[in-house]
Amino acid sequence: MYEQTWERRLASALSGTCTGMGAGSGAGQEPTLVLVEGDAGMGKSRLVHRLLEMPQARAVARLVVTFQASGGLVVADPLGPEPRVGSSAVPGRRLNATGTSGAGRDEPAEPATATAQNTARGQDAAPLGVRLTAYQALEALLASARPALLVAEDLHHADDDCLALLRGLLREPPAPFAAVLTYRPEQLPRTGLPLGRAVDYPARLSVVRWRLEPLDERGVRSAAGELLGAWRCPQDFVARLRQRSAGVPQVLVDLLRMLRDAADDRNGPSDSGRHRDVQDRDVQDRDVQDRGFTAGDVDEVGVPVRLAELVLERTAALPEPYRPVVWAAAVLDEPAGAQDLAAVAGCHGDEGRTALIAALAGAVLRETSEGRYGFAVPLAATALYAELPGPVRERLHRRAAAMLAAREPAPWARIARHWRGGGRTEDWLRAAEHLGRDDEAAVALLEEALDTGGLPADKRGALALTLARGAVLGRRSEGTTRILRGIVEDPALPAADRGEIRLELGLLLHNRKRCFEEGRSELRRAADELAEAERPALAARAMAALANPFFPGASLAENVTWLERAETAAEASGDRAARTATAACRATVLMNTGDLDAWRLVARLPRDSPDRAGRQQVARGLCNTANGAVYLGHYRRADELLTEGIELAARSGAPFLERVGRGTALFRDWLTGRWEGLAERCTGLVAEDGSASDARVVLALLALAKGDWEAVRDWLPRADRVHGTYRVYESCEAPVAATAAGAHIRLLLARQQVDSAAEAAASAWAWLAGKGVWVWGAELAPWVVLAHVSAGQRQSAQRVVAEFAAGLTGRDAPSATAALLWCRAVLAEADGELAQARGCFQKAGAAYDGLPHPYARALMAEGEGRCALLLGVGLGADEVEAAVEDLTRRVAELTDLGAVWDAARVRATLRAYRPAAGRRPPGRPAYAERMSPREGEVAELAATGLTNREIAATLYLSPRTVEQHVARAMRKLGIASRQGLAKEVSRARATDGEGGGDGG
Repeated sequence: MYEQTWERRLASALSGTCTGMGAGSGAGQEPTLVLVEGDAGMGKSRLVHRLLEMPQARAVARLVVTFQASGGLVVADPLGPEPRVGSSAVPGRRLNATGTSGAGRDEPAEPATATAQNTARGQDAAPLGVRLTAYQALEALLASARPALLVAEDLHHADDDCLALLRGLLREPPAPFAAVLTYRPEQLPRTGLPLGRAVDYPARLSVVRWRLEPLDERGVRSAAGELLGAWRCPQDFVARLRQRSAGVPQVLVDLLRMLRDAADDRNGPSDSGRHRDVQDRDVQDRDVQDRGFTAGDVDEVGVPVRLAELVLERTAALPEPYRPVVWAAAVLDEPAGAQDLAAVAGCHGDEGRTALIAALAGAVLRETSEGRYGFAVPLAATALYAELPGPVRERLHRRAAAMLAAREPAPWARIARHWRGGGRTEDWLRAAEHLGRDDEAAVALLEEALDTGGLPADKRGALALTLARGAVLGRRSEGTTRILRGIVEDPALPAADRGEIRLELGLLLHNRKRCFEEGRSELRRAADELAEAERPALAARAMAALANPFFPGASLAENVTWLERAETAAEASGDRAARTATAACRATVLMNTGDLDAWRLVARLPRDSPDRAGRQQVARGLCNTANGAVYLGHYRRADELLTEGIELAARSGAPFLERVGRGTALFRDWLTGRWEGLAERCTGLVAEDGSASDARVVLALLALAKGDWEAVRDWLPRADRVHGTYRVYESCEAPVAATAAGAHIRLLLARQQVDSAAEAAASAWAWLAGKGVWVWGAELAPWVVLAHVSAGQRQSAQRVVAEFAAGLTGRDAPSATAALLWCRAVLAEADGELAQARGCFQKAGAAYDGLPHPYARALMAEGEGRCALLLGVGLGADEVEAAVEDLTRRVAELTDLGAVWDAARVRATLRAYRPAAGRRPPGRPAYAERMSPREGEVAELAATGLTNREIAATLYLSPRTVEQHVARAMRKLGIASRQGLAKEVSRARATDGEGGGDGG
């Protein structure tokens, strides 16, 4: 049953009074009982609060009580500042079963007085000074208040007399009437009977049961994003939160608060007592900024106090002979069968079964699936485990290891963990030798084993290789990098192993950690060490990684040099996977430079490679060439490569490449105008992988088109600032960096920071020239040229256009070719050559239309129309009118895309330059209390966060005029601040049906 359903039933049950019917009428109303069951922390009180906020609940006499574990009764109306009924049980005061008032059973008794207040009958609930039991207090409250709405929380604490009273009320409920009873099913004295026994409900009473379910992963992500920030919550973090908290809302919130506080402490002033390597600290700080939280953070933060106390109290309440079964469940730390629990607990015969039944009855354990038993919340196991005496823990672990070792196939990761917990180091390390990298537990155990001192060098090297292999494409933890760094510098490490481990470390730093400079350094050293060790296949892999043009820190010429060395080494090795890796790399280099031969090489990649390593290299080649094809402007052909690459990456066990492919798809969707739901898809990828630079750039581009300029700054990839200049070139992949730099320049121009824009343009163009991959200038070059001409630097603009044209000669790069036409249009318009500029804009628009790139096409139409309107009398009336009609269409297109800022700017261009005959007659139309179209337009831009000056620049108005429009819009909408404008403007426009127009 959905929450909305029972809310509607309650509203219907109470609506007789809400619609003006007398308190005693209620004819035709169907009384309703809602039984809300949920474990501790599931949010029952939250639902009660929401119920009490309903208008129907506010308009009736109501009684809200909470039964206490001590036998007391609290009358608490969360919305009412004063008690609604007369009794000694005033809000915040508790009556216990013995008729005294106090905070607990051990506190001194205080006389509880029952005094009369304004009640339905106008009578006292009880004579002054009389002590009441919980039953007597509840009876008096019901008699005096005659509630139409009764809410009773924590019914599992109610005594038999109170339950009998409630059963009697429900057998003959008044009208109108609704009751909501909440309880924990695991603590009911009689299972399944919240009211103590079956109730003879009348036929007219609607009875429904609402079982509160744990939050799913989406709910956990929403809660984590709200408290910690969505971009700081990657997929593995959210999944671990869900797994450890079991989705119990209160546990989750407590856990999130602990994580937030721990992060605040970590990011605060440095502790002088810390001794951490400077490089490691820089890397961790960058991770905190770019990636946010990790699954490891969830494991390290501890157990919420509320949960720990609950499980310890319930365990202590069990008879002592039964507790070992619960301890066994904590040591196993996963649901287990009854026999396994008994074996680890050391129980014999029926002892284990009896103990398990007691643990279930005491709500310490539960049946998580058929025949499997464990803790309802996995973190509870951690809390109990921490309190077990060391010798007890070791004995339980050894029993668990011996039990699991007898199974076929042997679960080596679990066996190793239990031998480790049992203090059997030699057995633990022997089990660790059998581990792979198939799950996070295996990775954690490998890291733990490598952190153990005293390991022989050969064993340490073997375990390190197991950890390192596949760390880039498969599973890894945040500790993998730290451990591999230490191992490669160990002088006792066999030379044959050092180069391979360093190769994996370099790839991990380069591809996953985005530590490009350090990664390239490790890869260079690995290439040399592997060549000296006569391992040419692995040396070829290191060289091929250094040949990838995507990554910063090397020119295209250097990439090509490494590619040639890689091909030589691969050929000498005779290794099929190495040759596949270098073939994929050459196809990547050629595709990203606009070389037509790339398509032939991609077609020849061996999709049916018999070995997994070969298939992974093919998947890498397909994803990388698809990325290159998107930047070239071959979107349709890129789609085919991308689909094939993502599918092969999934099939070959390379989740990292899957994410790379999905990032490419996001940028493609932005280019091709598939903006519907794009922001959500981007934030989803950022949540999975905080370093998803392509997704961040797309979010920045979407925000820029909407005019949300603060969001642009938030989403652009973080970068070093040299003398105040944004330098993204060393912090993300090169083509992404070029696009990000273009967005940054455009943002500066929009904010009229022309000098800063010109400086950023010069820096970005110098970097692109040094890289030597000119086709990546497609989303950068036009903004570089515009920044230079805006700053009066015409010669710099001309030089950029000339270099761009020369760099594109002989290249198959339709997107960059269209951008070159755009650059020439900007230069011609700045020179006053409006007819020439108009022609270039027209050609560029046609080129973008053919890609397709609808957003750029609309911007070209804006430029073409602007030039036509500026030419004015130099053109025929038909041409001017056609320009006006085209601009009007582009406004609609931009609005449909969601480019609010661009649409507003084009409307302003129409108003500023359109022929006089096309304008509305003089005089201001009377809009009374409705917003005028101009006020709506200004308010919409203000709602995105633009300042009055920025709006004025966009709409060709004075800041004072903008200020007046904003003030009038806020007054008409009844809003006191700019924060609520976006929602209200959208609602007002939908209601009024106002569109663009002139609006004055």
